[in-house]
Amino acid sequence: MIHDWSPSPWGRRLSRSPDWRLRRVDDRFELTVDAQVYSLPVSATQAWHLQRGAVWTTLCMATDEGELRLGGLPNAQARDLEALWSASAQVHRQDQAVSAANAALAQIREWLQQVDAVMERADAAERWLTQEHQHALLHARPALALDDDALWAVFDDPALRPQLAGTAAVIEDDLLRWSGDWTAVWASRNEAHLQRERTDAAALLGHVERLPLSDEQARAVLCFDSRMLVVAAAGSGKTSTMVAKAAYAVERGLMAPDQIVMLAFNREAAGELQQRTSAAFERLGLPAGDVTACTFHALGRQIIGKVTGRMPEVPAWAVDAAQGFEQLADIIDRLKDRSLHFRTQWDMFRLVFARDLPPQGQAAPADGWDAEGHRYVRTLRGERVGNVEECVIADWLFYNGVEYTYEPHPVLDTTTDTWQPGRADFFYPGTTLYHTHRTGDGADPHRRGRDAMQLQTSSGQLRSGALFEALETALSAHRIELDPNPDRELPAEGAKPMPDGDLIGLLRTFISHAKSNGLAVADLAGRLRELPEDRFKHRYRLFLELATPILHAWDDALAAENAIDFEDMLNQAAEYLEQGRYASPYLLVMADEFQDASRARARLCRALVEAPGRHLFAVGDDWQSINRFAGADVSCMTHFEATFGPSQILHLTRTFRCPQALCDASSRFVSRNPGQIAKQVRSLAPVQGPVLQAFQVAARDRLQDAIYQYLQRLQQQLQSGALAPGRDGRLSVFIVGRYNAERAFLPSHWAARFGAHLQLSFLTAHRAKGAEADIVILPAMLDRSFPSARADDPVLALAMPHADAYPLSEERRLFYVALTRARRAVVMFTVQGKRSPFLDELVHDGAVEITAANGEPIREQACPACDGGVIVQRTGPYGEFASCSGYPRCQYKPRQTAAATATGRR
Repeated sequence: MIHDWSPSPWGRRLSRSPDWRLRRVDDRFELTVDAQVYSLPVSATQAWHLQRGAVWTTLCMATDEGELRLGGLPNAQARDLEALWSASAQVHRQDQAVSAANAALAQIREWLQQVDAVMERADAAERWLTQEHQHALLHARPALALDDDALWAVFDDPALRPQLAGTAAVIEDDLLRWSGDWTAVWASRNEAHLQRERTDAAALLGHVERLPLSDEQARAVLCFDSRMLVVAAAGSGKTSTMVAKAAYAVERGLMAPDQIVMLAFNREAAGELQQRTSAAFERLGLPAGDVTACTFHALGRQIIGKVTGRMPEVPAWAVDAAQGFEQLADIIDRLKDRSLHFRTQWDMFRLVFARDLPPQGQAAPADGWDAEGHRYVRTLRGERVGNVEECVIADWLFYNGVEYTYEPHPVLDTTTDTWQPGRADFFYPGTTLYHTHRTGDGADPHRRGRDAMQLQTSSGQLRSGALFEALETALSAHRIELDPNPDRELPAEGAKPMPDGDLIGLLRTFISHAKSNGLAVADLAGRLRELPEDRFKHRYRLFLELATPILHAWDDALAAENAIDFEDMLNQAAEYLEQGRYASPYLLVMADEFQDASRARARLCRALVEAPGRHLFAVGDDWQSINRFAGADVSCMTHFEATFGPSQILHLTRTFRCPQALCDASSRFVSRNPGQIAKQVRSLAPVQGPVLQAFQVAARDRLQDAIYQYLQRLQQQLQSGALAPGRDGRLSVFIVGRYNAERAFLPSHWAARFGAHLQLSFLTAHRAKGAEADIVILPAMLDRSFPSARADDPVLALAMPHADAYPLSEERRLFYVALTRARRAVVMFTVQGKRSPFLDELVHDGAVEITAANGEPIREQACPACDGGVIVQRTGPYGEFASCSGYPRCQYKPRQTAAATATGRR
């Protein structure tokens, strides 16, 4: 092979190249050009290239001075040079691959040693390999210069394998372990650990509570990951699981009792946790005195006290609802006295903007229906207008002292054969101004009529607030000036404005939600900007303008007393932890009822376990999340990993309370909401008689008597032995109402009449959560009662957690809670023509049949003219007649009473 290249004399002269010569010396090239010598490694082929001609080839080389072109090289020599370059490049690439592979193998072995060391320590200590450790190892996993396929290619090349560091068997083992599924490896290791612990801790698992723990409970106890969420079905023994986990942690030496804290939502729940933990520890011979069970707020107060050196004060007006209301009322009165603008805005909101508009395309509630069945809304001045939009315009004009006349122009909706609001005309006496408002956005909101005397407005303008600016400008052009007067006398026949007390209460709730979710005024304004354009954003803007100075004044009142409120307790405590000003002594943080966690509670939990080696054990049931009104954010549970990072999600699906038929019916009902965690509830409770019953009476005033008769039948069955008594010798019965007013269905003097055999209690559905009874009576399964027709003011959405998109999602969960309080049966009562849609849904599912008190099935004829109505018998001035239960909203009357046959709704 030629190792010396130079141009031919003719070629050099014709190409006008300098005298040059290229020689290979060992692993380098030496290029001599005239008297200058260039030296480059043979492998540096990227520095050279050849331009081939018909006879001669030009050698091109990049130098610091630019490209050097050397011509005259015979093509035969050029081919030899190219062959050498190609062979050198191949050798160089192989050398690079081997070098990179050895570097990668060194990194792999170093990481595998870390993995082995962590696993060996966990094995030696008989500990769970936590997500914290796993993800720390995965985070430390090096990024290699070669991917797995390239590494295996080097290993599989017989010519290259001998150049790799280590024996073939060791290298192969390292590569196999490196490319393995480490998540599965660690899961398998932890499963083996759990099975060993199940044997070693058998005595504890069998005696920590009154009954041995189930397999699901035992797994939740023995799994000791860094972040855990236990999704616990109603009656599945979540409290037993929490108590057992604390006992296991202490008994196995994982931590001392004073390194465990159990967090509950109220004092009663914290007290039960403390009592049951103490009893279990005593039963097992463990020291329990230092295990802490307290409320979130109590822990927050303790943290603040240790950081500041003074336990923070919480004034009575920040605790007691009535005193808080009075305090806020005083704050608002002072703001009114200092600012005429604030007072004017306060009363304008109360009188004009008290009602929200539904999203575009949805119907707003009406104040009533006229004799022709047309819905109407009543204004402050007493007119009946077609909808809320027209009412807001009319009330704004009235509040500002503008005289007007009103003329509606409804349109016939041919799809429903009903009259719907189309447009309304407002006229202003003494002017030539003609103002048309169109419901919906069909009209151009920026276009005036055919001349300057016409003003057209639309829904979009009303929602944004642009309507009021345009109307004020048009009125001013006609020399009508606004005269806002909160003291203007209201006609007796006019609509009643929002009472001051209602607005004060709304603001108190708003402040609580804003603080619970850690929202400053800037955050609230951001939420306002993000609202969809079909919302009544002008109303929300006015409310926020009122709330901002009130929120500042509330905090000023707290500061004046060197005090905080409950929301501050959580936020300040979390902030001290996040800033490192407080080091939590707790290695295990257990949070009960996590479905009701607020953002502030979740933040505190996260801050408590932020340091390495800490464990969070949260227990709850998203199907029982019913406290959004109190700041609960169900997404803290349904999106647990988004807040707390990689986690173990376990389930307690076996219930010890409800029979299987009730589990099936209630689960099918609540799980129609797809935004919840799917679960299959299985029962261990025996069936004792009918599980679901529903009785219907003719009128609401007959409900109490029907419930009394049912209780009499229960007593007779107990006396005859046909029905077994409950746990204390009597049958426990809850009357569970949607509202406190339904306490009236609890029979007076029940103890004297039924006390020997029955134990009766009244609870609202919210208060019933966590309790259980043999029989649950739902006394008023009526439309607009359960589910509730009372909705939170939509303006609270600026500060509240985002609601489920599923309709009536929280009411649906509340009904599930009511159903699952029963150990034996749920009995529901309803009224003809006023059935709850929830009860109808159970009937449609085949879970229950509605009967009369004597057990005869109820047959009703569905109204053919509306959705949801049934044909009922009524008495009028001319005798009995049949009509739709939705009258006057629906005025359908069958031609013959006999038409109410046994067809239709069941």
